[in-house]
Amino acid sequence: MKRVFLGVFIGLFVGCSLAPTPEMIEQHIKNVNTTMDDWHQAASDADYQRYFNYFENDSSIFMGTDDTERWNVADFKTFSKPYFDRGRAWNFTPKDRHVYISENGYTAWFDEKLDTPNLGPSRGTGTLVLKDNEWKLAHYNLTVPIPNPIMDDVKALIKQELNKEESN
Repeated sequence: MKRVFLGVFIGLFVGCSLAPTPEMIEQHIKNVNTTMDDWHQAASDADYQRYFNYFENDSSIFMGTDDTERWNVADFKTFSKPYFDRGRAWNFTPKDRHVYISENGYTAWFDEKLDTPNLGPSRGTGTLVLKDNEWKLAHYNLTVPIPNPIMDDVKALIKQELNKEESN
């Protein structure tokens, strides 16, 4: 019985001691913001290596604004290389970001409003994992929010575009 009690006590102690403190969560949020800001800056600087080093691995996912744009990082590298090679990939400036940290402190997710010269107001959402004390992107989704008052017009345009693709 003493061994069972000791095992439960040690399990509870270790489990509680691994939960991040409020200070650790605050630091994680700061580090996620720094990571995401530099990731966006790396694209603006056309720093291919720095940009792609922020992904967890080649199985991480980047989803673009078009329905066909769902890439693992290996494929996204191929798609993106010409943009980086021209000296400037894209310029997304974060305007408002909300970061959340999991209870164990090893996963973060966020949403951010972006100012983009080519797309206009956009939004990014993503998930990061903490690996070797660095936050790495596991999934990123770029979207262009559609104001509700023009949603019917946009849906009609999408339907029209899909019909054109089907007839080709």
